[in-house]
Amino acid sequence: MKQAYWLTNVILERSYVREGEQVTGTRTTPAHLRIEDGVIAAIAEGDKPLSSDLPQVDGKGLLLLPTFEEAHIHLDKTYYDGPWTAVKRISSIFDRIEEETVLLPKLLPDAKRQAESILASIQGYGSTHVRSHCNIEPVSGLKRLEATRQALESFSGKISSEIVAFPQHGLLRSNSVELMGQAMREGATHVGGLDPHTVDEQMEKSLNALVELAVQHQAGIDIHLHDGGQAGKQTLLELADLTEAAGIQGKVTVSHAFWFARAEQQEAEDMAQRMASLGMSIASTVPIGRTMMPLPMLHRMGVNVKLATDSLTDHWSPFGNGDLLEKAGRFAELYGYSDELSLSQSLAFVTGGITPLDSQGEQVWPKVGDTASFVLVHASCSAEAVARRSARQAVWYRGQLVSGSTSDGGK
Repeated sequence: MKQAYWLTNVILERSYVREGEQVTGTRTTPAHLRIEDGVIAAIAEGDKPLSSDLPQVDGKGLLLLPTFEEAHIHLDKTYYDGPWTAVKRISSIFDRIEEETVLLPKLLPDAKRQAESILASIQGYGSTHVRSHCNIEPVSGLKRLEATRQALESFSGKISSEIVAFPQHGLLRSNSVELMGQAMREGATHVGGLDPHTVDEQMEKSLNALVELAVQHQAGIDIHLHDGGQAGKQTLLELADLTEAAGIQGKVTVSHAFWFARAEQQEAEDMAQRMASLGMSIASTVPIGRTMMPLPMLHRMGVNVKLATDSLTDHWSPFGNGDLLEKAGRFAELYGYSDELSLSQSLAFVTGGITPLDSQGEQVWPKVGDTASFVLVHASCSAEAVARRSARQAVWYRGQLVSGSTSDGGK
């Protein structure tokens, strides 16, 4: 059945306000959007009365922003929506892997319910796309994949998703290559990996197996890489070479990529240039302290940088709330993006690159024909929303209201 309605009285960003060469504000105006079958079919000026028999939904004069993309999260293993539990101290990643062999079976019965709770939470914050890493190893088999798929299926029509088959206990170390292949056949969309040098202790063999799986299943790659120093550098170089040789440019993401945090500037820039030339992406949680990443440099060099949650309170980390607007604000605060222009453009790191205004101040979103996925925010402009982590009122996905309500415009 064809669905059509007007979303009225929303605020759209139109251009930047300038004083000389400096952007000092954002000009906005009210607008009405006609939504038809999940697409923005028309945009009318909000200061003119509508003449239409279609249903109308009042946007309450709130700011319209594009929805967010969760680039890296673990839905399948969490303490979220369960009893509070802090992490246990460990001396190495192998201690945590050993802990998982006992813990994961205990968590499994609640995996689907807790994943659904996380999805509801992150959607309330404005996310309508999620890339979830899902444990694939002998302890879990494909059971965590099944729970993740079931949770995502319960959000069918409300959120889009990708699943990374993640060999948390080591692709080679846990003899999981065959199991990973099964996971790809059972619905995973990306091949994952974990520190091929440190965990598998056979960097080249591990990366070759990873890429072979991706090519065989015509899938993308998203690898966890925590290694620094020479191990991290060699892993990135080898992965770049394999990406080029296999012809999978634009399909490879490196999550964390902590090597960059302590690399020499010229080495880091050279690596960034190589990655950018291959369309490689980096997913980052915006870490602070010793693993603070040179994210602005990576972006400037052309690497596709995406911000992400990672853990939402689990046995790896008690932190994380799933709010990507908060993550964008943290990025802006950490790197000194405090002026109107840089704050506004920071939104792109959590929206898949979409901002209402481009860097020159031209309106590029929303346009007629765009997918009707957006969030109503209690803010005057993108810059304020990022800096203040402004409250979200309601979220739409492909024309459907999926979270929140427009019945009360109050904060």
